[in-house]
Amino acid sequence: MTVSPADSSDISAAREAALIASVPTGLLIDGQWRNASDGGTFNVYDPATGEVLATLASATSEDALAALDAAGKAQFGWARTAPRERAEILRRAFDLVTERAEDFALLMTLEMGKPLAESRGEVTYGAEFLRWFSEEAVRDYGRYLTTPEGKNKILVQHKPVGPCLLITPWNFPLAMATRKVAPAVAAGCTMILKPAKLTPLTSQLFAQTMLEAGLPAGVLNVVSSSSAAGISGPLLTDPRLRKVSFTGSTPVGKRLMADAAHNVLRTSMELGGNAPFIVFEDADLDKAVEGAMAAKMRNMGEACTAANRFLVQESVAAEFTTKFAVAMGALAIGRGTEPAAQVGPLIDAGARDDVHALVRAAIDAGATAVTGGFPVDGPGYFYPPTVLANVPNDAAILRQEIFGPVAPVTLFSTEGDAIRLANASEYGLASYLYSRDFSRLLRVAEQIEFGMVGFNAGVISNAAAPFGGVKQSGLGREGGSEGIAEYTTTQYIGIADPYAG
Repeated sequence: MTVSPADSSDISAAREAALIASVPTGLLIDGQWRNASDGGTFNVYDPATGEVLATLASATSEDALAALDAAGKAQFGWARTAPRERAEILRRAFDLVTERAEDFALLMTLEMGKPLAESRGEVTYGAEFLRWFSEEAVRDYGRYLTTPEGKNKILVQHKPVGPCLLITPWNFPLAMATRKVAPAVAAGCTMILKPAKLTPLTSQLFAQTMLEAGLPAGVLNVVSSSSAAGISGPLLTDPRLRKVSFTGSTPVGKRLMADAAHNVLRTSMELGGNAPFIVFEDADLDKAVEGAMAAKMRNMGEACTAANRFLVQESVAAEFTTKFAVAMGALAIGRGTEPAAQVGPLIDAGARDDVHALVRAAIDAGATAVTGGFPVDGPGYFYPPTVLANVPNDAAILRQEIFGPVAPVTLFSTEGDAIRLANASEYGLASYLYSRDFSRLLRVAEQIEFGMVGFNAGVISNAAAPFGGVKQSGLGREGGSEGIAEYTTTQYIGIADPYAG
């Protein structure tokens, strides 16, 4: 493990301050930035230092309803807007985000902690949803056909579902906003966006960019707040809201689904994960380690798709674990703005403490820390890349989402054992398989209970692919042609036979 020192090529404090000063700090309601109705505010912190980055207006329940008023007022006109016009707004937004890539990347690094290289990757990934759905906006096809008995005609059209509440997490501040906003815009829905209170700055800048791209007032409203319940509570009980899309933990998702049931709202839930990374004895181990690094260390492990359990066939476990530990231990830790930094801080002290508690419990149960295993001293919420060997199958770290740079390795004997261990979780989001046998890959993929499977690939998220899980990892899909369908309702019109006499 190495800790990256700051040097003269770091981003300057003046550059950081200027960027922060350019970000709107109010609530976006009906096209205008305004203060909270009660004048309340909350602070956003730098997880690398613990220092305050900015102070934002904290929306109240009254502000949330004002945002819904604006969304409801704008809905009819926005739904009637030509698909090509909606597409052009999204394309302009893609161009603007791409032009401002360095600003968005630095802002994410400051408020979330990830190294600049990762933030730049997120800008590319997040912007692609804007481009993808700009193309899908004009391809949301219906159909016209004759009934089987030939007596009537069937006309099927897709209509926007209506005003939507979009609740985004802190770990991918830009991509989670674009992944929800872009299909809603493409489908003709108006929105209330509630960013995570830990990382709202990127969403604030993104919303301003959408206005500059030509999005009409009231179509996108942003209510950053220190109180999630104060926003979601009144909105979910208001009959004007027609959909809620949430990315976050399974317990919170369940509560939102229960609340949404009262008005039978459309729901999209992208919830927790416990991704198995399965290495079979015939795998190319060097490529498996490379894939493991990508699947584990993207976003410092703070991703719902992060590999959470490393299931390795017994005959290759020692070699894989040694190579993996060497690669993990070589990563440089530091504030994300430092050029050499490869691992930034976790989001806050609570997250670091939770990760460390899982590590210590696993070690107490018999696991061995091959590298890492203790928090980094000093300011910020850093935790070193950690590999644990000989983790018992009943250890809590194999059941819970780690959300940090920790890789527990456990062994299996047969293909059937691997499938059984992979499925021994209430979660079913992402999974990863490494083998040279393509038939095995297909065979195992058909038997494991996950919405997404990586074949010899450690990163599989893409705007063109349907992202989502099964079991308690949620419902619905984001991205791909499926993504726009989440924001539309299907209407069937039965037409009398035009040839009847």
